[in-house]
Amino acid sequence: MNAAADAAAHFLRPGTLQLGALPPLALYVHLPWCLKKCPYCDFNSHESAGAIPESHYLDALIADLESALPLVWGRRVASVFIGGGTPSLFSPGGIDRLLAAIRARLPLEPGAEITLEANPGTFERDRFRAFHAAGVTRLSVGVQSFDDAMLQRIGRVHDAAQAHAAVAEARAAFDSFNIDLMYALPGQTLAELQQDLDTALGYAPPHLSVYHLTVEPNTVFALRPPVLPDDDLASDMLDLVTTRAAGAGLQRYEVSAYARPGHRCRHNLNYWHFGDYLGIGAGAHGKLSFPHRVLRQVRWREPAMYMKNALLGQAVSNEVEVARRDLPFEFMLNALRLRDGFELARFAERTGLPLSAVQAPLALAEGRGLIERDAAGTLVRPTARGFDFLSDLQSLFLPPAAKDRGQTMTAGAFPAAVRPLVP
Repeated sequence: MNAAADAAAHFLRPGTLQLGALPPLALYVHLPWCLKKCPYCDFNSHESAGAIPESHYLDALIADLESALPLVWGRRVASVFIGGGTPSLFSPGGIDRLLAAIRARLPLEPGAEITLEANPGTFERDRFRAFHAAGVTRLSVGVQSFDDAMLQRIGRVHDAAQAHAAVAEARAAFDSFNIDLMYALPGQTLAELQQDLDTALGYAPPHLSVYHLTVEPNTVFALRPPVLPDDDLASDMLDLVTTRAAGAGLQRYEVSAYARPGHRCRHNLNYWHFGDYLGIGAGAHGKLSFPHRVLRQVRWREPAMYMKNALLGQAVSNEVEVARRDLPFEFMLNALRLRDGFELARFAERTGLPLSAVQAPLALAEGRGLIERDAAGTLVRPTARGFDFLSDLQSLFLPPAAKDRGQTMTAGAFPAAVRPLVP
């Protein structure tokens, strides 16, 4: 057997967990290049120096996928998310080749959601239509702000005019698209955020993602921190976002996500429901379940190293079974971000653990007013207070040793496609 087949046999061996039916499977594809790395960005993104090695990188992605097939054999893919970096730097022809290669190797569910992240700085007229023709069904446009001054302060390569043009084109080309905004930007006032929201909502987006700017380690902003709005102003900003979104018919279904009925991001929902995802591409993370264990994988981070190893069938740089003691926290870290909460039965199905593993912290959270249950006691959801203090709520499920270390999040608990920014 090859290495992937050996790995599949290894993870299918009997173990201590007893998972139910395997969860839905999604595919994440990481395209790591961007025109310029933003000073707040801690994602695996790399400034392009000259032409991107598009064809060579696509060869590596396809080889990576081929090597991973024994781990997901027979499973259908519910969604595909192409993130970065700036995936819209790739040509429509390259995206078409990528999606054709995926369809040839993995069975996609009928009507599978296929999302592509796009940056207004790479916008060209009819380019988004060409992505749609290649098979992309949903576009996520990284606007961040429609204010030129704000865009300059956070180091974006596009201006307000490009942002307007990109969103207008996305709206014309796609039935489902997302506008990405950020708030609590350097020097931002409540009135300036109001103007950004008015502009964004004026395009009647079916989906809106709004993220609180935070200063992350190993970023330019960490070395030279900007002056950001204080906590009280940031809280007022979040209240404004939620109120304005609701008034425009966008329901807050996740900490940072608002959508019209039928337009919730299915790919991200799979993350929050602790579903599985195969991650391919430089630095991509993946989570795969087997009958008796849960596996996390990470690909080589540096693009040249990734391409070299992927073409040799060795795209994975690190692989580990999620420890039994960490599963409750990893599940709750995701599931508690959902406004609608989760069914208690799903915990056992997705982790293989008995409900008794989380009964004590659930009772503690309920006693503190951070969660509530439905009348039948089968559904758990965060209260308004739990949403406001989400990190505190999630930390109740940390294993004792992690609490002693002051740990707040396990490595790999969040996929690369999703920003773990909690207001």
